Amino acid sequence: MKFNPRMLTAHVRELTAHFSVVVLSGARQVGKSTLLAHAFPDWDSVTFDPAQDIGNARHDPELFLNTHPGPAIFDEIQYAPELVPAIKRRVDANRAPGQYILTGSQQWAVLQTASESLAGRAVFLELEGFSLAEMAHAVGTDESAPRPSWLQRYLDDPVAFTAAPADRLPATAAPAGALYDTLFRGFLPQATQLPLKLLRRFHDSYISTYIERDVRLLAEVEDRQLFGRFTQLVAALTAQEINHSQLGRELGLSYKTAQRWLRILRDTFQWMELPAFHTNAVKRASGKAKGHFADTGLACALQRISSPEALGGHPLTGALFESAVAAEIRKHMAVMDAPPRACHWRSYAGAEVDILLERDETFYPIEVKLASRPTRADARGLRAWREAHPQLRTAPGLVIAPAETQFQLTEQDWVLPWDAA
Repeated sequence: MKFNPRMLTAHVRELTAHFSVVVLSGARQVGKSTLLAHAFPDWDSVTFDPAQDIGNARHDPELFLNTHPGPAIFDEIQYAPELVPAIKRRVDANRAPGQYILTGSQQWAVLQTASESLAGRAVFLELEGFSLAEMAHAVGTDESAPRPSWLQRYLDDPVAFTAAPADRLPATAAPAGALYDTLFRGFLPQATQLPLKLLRRFHDSYISTYIERDVRLLAEVEDRQLFGRFTQLVAALTAQEINHSQLGRELGLSYKTAQRWLRILRDTFQWMELPAFHTNAVKRASGKAKGHFADTGLACALQRISSPEALGGHPLTGALFESAVAAEIRKHMAVMDAPPRACHWRSYAGAEVDILLERDETFYPIEVKLASRPTRADARGLRAWREAHPQLRTAPGLVIAPAETQFQLTEQDWVLPWDAA
């Protein structure tokens, strides 16, 4: 498979120059191993397996580390949890940077243990599927770094950003950069490069392997077929506020089971959540989060959507587009030195802002609309936010849409093409 340069590569290299351990997590097949193989071709590399004790790492971690003293990449560290305390002891004795890179595809006990054991010794990163810039081969090279992303420029100076129209990315890996094709394929590296007729087989295999391998190893799920139906239901609820009771009722599950199963999806990077905003910190924590299925291609497969053309009239297309934009923003935030906090806002009257970013006590409201030419009515959530919170400092708002150009929509809001460079 052809290698696409990743936005996170330079960031990982920089971190290894300053930290003893770097932990890179993310869903299966998002390209963790490929990124590290290209970024660190001379490093020792070992991939662990749940069925086999590779190199006797689980039985004798100290001997394993003597054999692999570093710099070394340990892939899928969740299958060799005994290594984590041994690595901690090594790093405590020698704090030199660039000793180990650990990867994992499950945010469960091992990565939690690593986070606790390696506090102050390690830095943690998360890799998702391709961004639009990566698909368009527009992330620069080691010799020539690209200019900051549209999101970074918006956060740094929103007034200057809206005054200078953003360029659009060149055509993505999808034919002609077609929106429906991009959403249907999703953003897993292999899915972006396969012939269209093979996508269903790829996604079905991914889902089956995920349920039969990752979920089985992660937690006790009594009925994996029912868990598959639960995953299908969750995909249909992407870009909506989370209601655990509703999820349970649909499949005859208890509230606690629905909550636990959704946590499994989240801990295996298949489900992301935006917390609710409220000026009261307690209420902000207790409000309903909005959930997003991590990859639109997998969501399409779970909903048995047959083709990019079928998305044209499908009731889920707007929600899938919002989830894709939310994922794009997360990918840009992952490489920032000072990323903003992200949440969503919904008033009691039903007005909402899909994505609300907060940095240095300034709020950046973003709406997502599946319309090639949004109208002033599409900015009503942004207006409602300002009216409800006049005491807060709010930047010019954005309506992200599949538009041809950036243009001013209201006195304080602008339309931004979703494939802005």
